[in-house]
Parts: sequence; C-alpha cells; structure tokens
Amino acid sequence: MEALLSLAFDNLSSYDGPKVRKGLRQVEGLLAQICLSNPKPQTTTTATTTTTMAANGSSDDGGGGAEEATASGSRKDLAQLSRDPAFREFFKLQEGFEWNVAMRLIGTLDRLMAKGSDGQNDLLILSALDLIQGVLLLHPPSKSLFSREQNMNLLLDLLEPYNCPAIQSATLLTLVVALIDTPQNTRAFEALDGLLTVTSLFKSRSTAREVKLKLVEFLYFYLMPETPSIPRAGRRDSVPPLLQRSPSKLAGAFGRGGAGAGTQRRRADSEVQCVLSTDEKQELLSRHLSSVEDLVKDLRNCAPFGGAVC
Repeated sequence: MEALLSLAFDNLSSYDGPKVRKGLRQVEGLLAQICLSNPKPQTTTTATTTTTMAANGSSDDGGGGAEEATASGSRKDLAQLSRDPAFREFFKLQEGFEWNVAMRLIGTLDRLMAKGSDGQNDLLILSALDLIQGVLLLHPPSKSLFSREQNMNLLLDLLEPYNCPAIQSATLLTLVVALIDTPQNTRAFEALDGLLTVTSLFKSRSTAREVKLKLVEFLYFYLMPETPSIPRAGRRDSVPPLLQRSPSKLAGAFGRGGAGAGTQRRRADSEVQCVLSTDEKQELLSRHLSSVEDLVKDLRNCAPFGGAVC
C-alpha cells in the first residue's frame, strides 16, 4: 500500500494535468477497493491484493480503476470494513505525516486553484474535493487539518462567485464533512468569516439555484447543536491503539468496551468550551442573515437530520 500511495503522491504533486488526474484516479481506486466487497465470498481481500488491484486498475490516462472496482463488488458495511486488513493498514498509515492522503489532496487542491479556471482544471478540483470527503469519512482524525487557517481558507475561496456552481456545491458538501463532530473546525470557519462568505453567496442574485439549495441545507446543518470532537472509545486489547482514536460510531464497529468504556470518553475542558448550542449559533448567523428564526423553527419542527434540536 505504501508503494501505491508513493506513486499516487508523486503524480498528485505534479503541475501537469494528466499526471494529477492519474494520481487522483489511483487514490480513488485504492479507496474503492477498501470500501467494496469482493464478489466471491470465499476470497479474502488482503492489504496486498487491494493495493495490487488498485494499482493495476489505474491506466496510463488515469481512468478505469474506480469503475472496475465498483462493478466488481458491493459496498461493505461498517462491521465488515473494521475487519478488513486493507482498511486497518490504511487507517494506520493515515496517522503518520508521510502517508496522510488528506494532506496531499489539500496540497493538490491548492496548486489546482492557483492554475485558474478552465474546464479540465475544474474537473480535477471536483475530483479532489470528492476524494477529500471520502478520506475524511474513512479517517476522521484527518479532519483536524481543517482547523488550520490556510486549509479552511481553501474551501472558503472555492465558494467565491467566480467558481462554477458544481465546484461551489461540492465545496459545501466537503465543508459539511469537515465540520461534522469537529467543533474546533467550526470555530475556525467562523473566525475566518465563513458565515459572511456563505450568506453573501446565498443572497447574491448571480448564485445558481442548485447552489442556493445546497446553501440552505448547509445553514440547517450549521444550526444543529454540537457535540465534542471525535470522542475516544474505551480501550480494547483486540483493537490497535491508533484505531481506538476513531470516533464512537466507527470505533464501535471494532467491538464494544466493558462497563468502564463510557467513563473513558471524557471531554477535555477546552473541547467543551468550544461547543455552541443552536441558540448561540443562531445569534452568530443573524448578524449576516435575516429570518434565521424561521430556519431554527423549521429545524426544530421537522428535524431534517433525524436529531433533536434543543
């Protein structure tokens, strides 16, 4: 897997469009092989075979790997994923600086944005955003990268009016993934006038209708009450230490801890202090947008995300 990541990173660091596209497809092929089941139940997918299949699935023009993986398998559920050797190896590699995919994709995104806007470059930006979403979901600790000002600013820059509607919509989804269960990222978003950026885009007459719909969804999401960032699961001897840093839902797939597991999920004081309620976020948002009360009322009455709003 390190060999494939090294090859993909070399391509991602290039300023040549076709090489960047190939690197993106290599990463996509690897993630697809990790997340999809082999159609033959009796065959066990190992980290080595996953890496080989992903590498072979990336043709010279950067295409084919992900489509072939999708056609050859079905999605794994969370319990299957947690038992998969390839996923475990991938998760461990993401804990280190050298092999962190999200970090490399953010760097690629930065270089693509510096090249300006054209059709082919926009497609590469969209691909990079999609992969960032996937990597953050597979390795939630990587979300901490977006607590850094320069990384959060990349996403805010992609929401500027000169970007095409497809990029703006994909950026909003990436922003949601980066903020879920990560209040410190939300505070970074607010500190960089993210609310002003989002509401200005919403109020602009030039903003496409599909983007405005995504913006409304984002505002509903933003107003949801927060929980502290990525709680630790109770320690279990059967689970590698690095995997015990995963969020409760993912870590739970590796097996529940004993009666003391709950007491081990303690919130740090600084973490608790950065958590805002719906009312507090309503006050912040109302500085930039009128009728926020209507959004909160809808959120409480309809519970669009399936959770209660206090």
